[in-house]
Amino acid sequence: MYIEQLYTNCLAEAAYYIESEGEAAIIDPLRETEPYLELATKRKAKIKYVFETHFHADFVSGHIDLARKANAPIIYGPLANTHYSVVNAVDGQEFKLGKITLRVLHTPGHTPESSCYLLLDENGKEHAIFTGDTLFVGDVGRPDLLDGVMTREELAGMLYDSLNQKIKTLPDDVIVYPAHGPGSACGKNIGKETFSTIGEQKRLNYALKNQSKEEFIAKVTDGILPPPSYFFEDARINREGYAAIDQVLAQNLQSLSISEVKTQIKKGALLLDTRKPDDFEKGFIRNSLNIGLNGQFAVWVGTLVDIHQPLVLITEPGQEHESVMRLARVGYENVVGYFNRVSDWDEPLETIRSIQAEQIKGEKAEVLDIRKPGEWSVSHYSKASFVPLADMPDNLKTLDKKKAYLVHCAGGYRSMMATSLMKREGFENVTNIYGGFGAMVNAGIEVETEAVVAG
Repeated sequence: MYIEQLYTNCLAEAAYYIESEGEAAIIDPLRETEPYLELATKRKAKIKYVFETHFHADFVSGHIDLARKANAPIIYGPLANTHYSVVNAVDGQEFKLGKITLRVLHTPGHTPESSCYLLLDENGKEHAIFTGDTLFVGDVGRPDLLDGVMTREELAGMLYDSLNQKIKTLPDDVIVYPAHGPGSACGKNIGKETFSTIGEQKRLNYALKNQSKEEFIAKVTDGILPPPSYFFEDARINREGYAAIDQVLAQNLQSLSISEVKTQIKKGALLLDTRKPDDFEKGFIRNSLNIGLNGQFAVWVGTLVDIHQPLVLITEPGQEHESVMRLARVGYENVVGYFNRVSDWDEPLETIRSIQAEQIKGEKAEVLDIRKPGEWSVSHYSKASFVPLADMPDNLKTLDKKKAYLVHCAGGYRSMMATSLMKREGFENVTNIYGGFGAMVNAGIEVETEAVVAG
C-alpha cells in the first residue's frame, strides 16, 4: 500500500494518490492532470478510479480530464447530480484497489453530496479516512455555500450528525487526510498541519467535542466570512463540466504585442500583473492590478476579480504557463493573452512608493490596515483604520481620493494588491509599508486589540 499527499500551497489544497498491487486511485485532483499520470507511470501503476469528495467551490477539479486520459470512472457519493457520466456510490459501498478497499461514507453538511472515503488496509483494518471538506485539522467545512437552497443552520445540523455518526465512531488511530490546510477559505481557522488522526481531532478540534446539536450549530456558523464570489461559479463548473485543460492552455497562452495589449485594454480587458510585489512597485503599466504568483495567487484573483472579466496577463518571462494554469485551477479561463516585456512598454511606467515601518510617524497620512478581521482583532496599530482587502473593491468609495494613505498587511504581499487597486481607482497619494504589521511591531508602533472599523 502506498499513499501520497500532493499538496498545493497556493490553494491550500491536498489531492491524494493511493496505490496497491499496481492499481491506483486519485482523490480530489487539481485541474492539471500530468502530476497524477506521471506519478502512476513512474510507479508502474494504472489509475483505476478518480474519487471526488464533493462539488468543490474553491477550485475546478481535474476529475473529468483525468478520468478521460486514464480511462477510469469518476466516483461520487450519494446525491451528486452531474451533467457528465459518473458512478454515484451508495453509502457504505466499497471499491477494491489491489489488496485494499475504499469505503464510501456519506457525510452531508459541508454540502449535501459530501462524502468521505475510508481506507481499509490489506487486513481489512481501518487505516485512514479522506475527509474532503467534512473534517479539517482543527476545523470543519463551512456550511454556508448553498445560499437560497439550504440555510447554514440546516447544513450545520447535517454536519453534526455526520461527524457524530460516521467520523467520531472510527478508531482513534485512523489517519485523517483532509482536502485543505491553513489558508483555505473553506474553513474558518484550519490548523497548520495537513493531516492528523481521529483521536487527535477528538481532543483538539472544537467541532468534535461532546456538545448538543444546538451548541455545535452556533459554533460552526459563528464568525464565517462571506465566501469569495467565484466559489459558486466553481461549484457549478464542477457539477456541469468544462473544456479540456489542453484546449484552455492553447487558447490562453497567446503572446501579445504592445499594440495588441492596448487594443485589448480598449475592449475592457484587465491588466493582471503576476510579478512579485518588489518588482511591480519599481515599474508597472498604468491601471495594472498586482497579484503575485509568489503567494495565494488564485485565491486573491477569485476574491478581487470577476470570473468573467477578460484578462491580459503581465508576467515574468517563463511564468506565462504557470500564471494561466493557476487561473484555470479556479475557473478563470478568459485570458486573451500575455505580455512579458514590461521594460519595453512604450509609455512611462507607474511606480508605487514604499517606506520602512519606522518612517510611519513622520508621515502625514492615514494608515490603512487591509488584513483579515481575525488578524485585526488580535492586534493592530492604534491609529490605523481597518479596510479588509477582500472588501476593498466596495469600500474604496468610502475613502477620500484626495487624502494620503499608508497601506499595510501582515508582511507586504497583500498591501501591494491594495495599493495597486487604489491606484487603479484614482488614489494618487498611496504608499506601501515594507514588511507590513510585523515590521511595524518591530519598529515599536502602538498596538491595541480592540477592533474599531473605519467608517
